[in-house]
Amino acid sequence: MADNSNIKVCVGLSGGVDSSVAAYLLKQQGYDVFAMFMQNWHDADATLHGDCEWEEDRFVAEMVARKIGIPFYFVDLSRQYRQRVVDYMFNEYEKGRTPNPDVLCNREIKFDAFLEIAQKYGADYVATGHYCRKEEGPDGVFRILEGTDPNKDQTYFLCQLSQEQLSKALFPIGHLRKPEVRRIAKEADLPSADKKDSQGICFVGKVDLPTFLKQKLASVEGEVVEVYDPYFATDALYQWQQEKLTGLLREGVSLDRTVHYAPEEKVLTTDGEPLGECPFDASGIAGLSDEDLQRLSQPLHYNLTFETETYRSGRKHIKKTRYKENPCGRIVGTHEGAQFYTIGQRKGLGIGGHAEPVFVIATDTQANRVYVGEGHNHKGLSRFCLRVEPEEIHWIRTDLAMAPGEIRRYRVRIRYRQPLQSATLLMRESGLYILFDKPQRGISPGQFAVWYRDDEMLGSGVI
Repeated sequence: MADNSNIKVCVGLSGGVDSSVAAYLLKQQGYDVFAMFMQNWHDADATLHGDCEWEEDRFVAEMVARKIGIPFYFVDLSRQYRQRVVDYMFNEYEKGRTPNPDVLCNREIKFDAFLEIAQKYGADYVATGHYCRKEEGPDGVFRILEGTDPNKDQTYFLCQLSQEQLSKALFPIGHLRKPEVRRIAKEADLPSADKKDSQGICFVGKVDLPTFLKQKLASVEGEVVEVYDPYFATDALYQWQQEKLTGLLREGVSLDRTVHYAPEEKVLTTDGEPLGECPFDASGIAGLSDEDLQRLSQPLHYNLTFETETYRSGRKHIKKTRYKENPCGRIVGTHEGAQFYTIGQRKGLGIGGHAEPVFVIATDTQANRVYVGEGHNHKGLSRFCLRVEPEEIHWIRTDLAMAPGEIRRYRVRIRYRQPLQSATLLMRESGLYILFDKPQRGISPGQFAVWYRDDEMLGSGVI
């Protein structure tokens, strides 16, 4: 066994079982380990009291450190967290985008602000309880690989890390499955052994998101508009996209145009389909112009107008006003602000009278409108192509960065726990375009698209 006693490691001890076992394993492996608990939030107004209160987490973390026999420190990073993560969240939601604060927390806090303080305590590395693996190649390039447990892989949350940050990172439980982590914790009699996994915004806790956002974003009532299927026959962009995709297909290949529903709440038993043959013709993809790609990646902007008419009602023939019937859609309710809703959202709409669930298919923060559609296979939920702005493209493997004009096949996910999806990546001066083999559900601006080669995460970008 290697002598690790001269290597000092700071474990970000959250009070959960994963970071606790990470600290325990490092101690068992002979590292000079100390724990540091970070407080990233003070304002409890929008935090639901329960499993995720930071005071309870700190208490458990301190007990874990005492049990393992390692020094314990406390650091308040709430100012940095508010500036770098929370303000980013508010700004993105205000623009009608869907941010992922956990990705930013890892890039800006755990492996930046937290790392900086840990190094002041003499740490050579920072360790966390993420389910992922790190390898260093003979050329000194660090690789970040999916965790062994496909149900818990957390590489997605680390998709914005740099080579410099990876050089200082350790992930001691990435080779383990969750049941093994629980078993180790119980055998070591760690106080966090039976603690439930945390949920909610990174280090803030279980949050009622609209309540949280209303701290800074004003509530303004607007219309909820349901979009009917006939609308898509009238939308020029939708028709063009379908015709262009059809023209790209290889001979004899057919294409599903909407997502086959599979609830992502279910525990995954696979990391997605293997990278198969592309349904689109390679020469056709290569021949797409920048304008073609921009139009393919453009989300639909619904433009529905509703005319009013007067009519007489009741025995007294009282004159009233109503909207004329529109075969493309109707106003079905009101909301408190378009910025509080995200594409693909199902809960919190308060719309009844439908045989199937109703989902948000688009938001317009300028007009303060929310557009919805009925059914898992609604055309407005599905898209094939997305774009990442040039300045938003991030390569973990900088040695593999694509040059303008390059085309590659990778597997991609656009949200945590989504099975990996086969896709073609096209790099152009105007950005990186990702053309999926199958339609994707609920692509939303502000999300991170993350691409993989086999089990290695190579890079990411903001949609």
